[in-house]
Amino acid sequence: MILLRHGQSEFNLLFTQTRRDPGIVDPVLTPLGHSQAGAAAEALAREEIRRIVVSPYRRAIQTALPVARRLGLRLTVTPVVRERYAFSCDIGSPTTELGMAFPEVDFTHLEEVWWPAEEEPAAQVEGRASLFRAEMAALDDWAHTLVVSHWGFILAFTGQSVMNGQMLRVDPTIPGPDTVVWKHH
Repeated sequence: MILLRHGQSEFNLLFTQTRRDPGIVDPVLTPLGHSQAGAAAEALAREEIRRIVVSPYRRAIQTALPVARRLGLRLTVTPVVRERYAFSCDIGSPTTELGMAFPEVDFTHLEEVWWPAEEEPAAQVEGRASLFRAEMAALDDWAHTLVVSHWGFILAFTGQSVMNGQMLRVDPTIPGPDTVVWKHH
């Protein structure tokens, strides 16, 4: 299985410069983020991916779509792999808005408001990662899955802090990290 952190978003760009929440709700990719998504599509064209699982945030969908188009696959959207809800960027877009922005993607199975109402405790994100690990491990073809997700979810799943556009190969049949240090490197 391959975990891919979404490309650089408008939030990432400003937060990196100021270390302050810039107040951008469900940000889109920057030009660099779009380049990172294109580079991921190019790199993943040589992989035998059969399934793309993606978070409902715009930045993740924008990262996943070039890969999906390149491989001729549809996206499977699930909030299970979304970011830890802690900043303004973690306020999502309602499914009706997402459907208008991305008409080729199916959002009909999602609640209109699919993100939490308040900050999510780290243990809850780690629980989501553990649940997803078990779901993936139960699949015969987990090795052919791409998951386009976020810093916090990938950290909870692997114990590793990854940069925008970075990919990790993971085996969901191996236990997750014993402890997760919630800190950017």
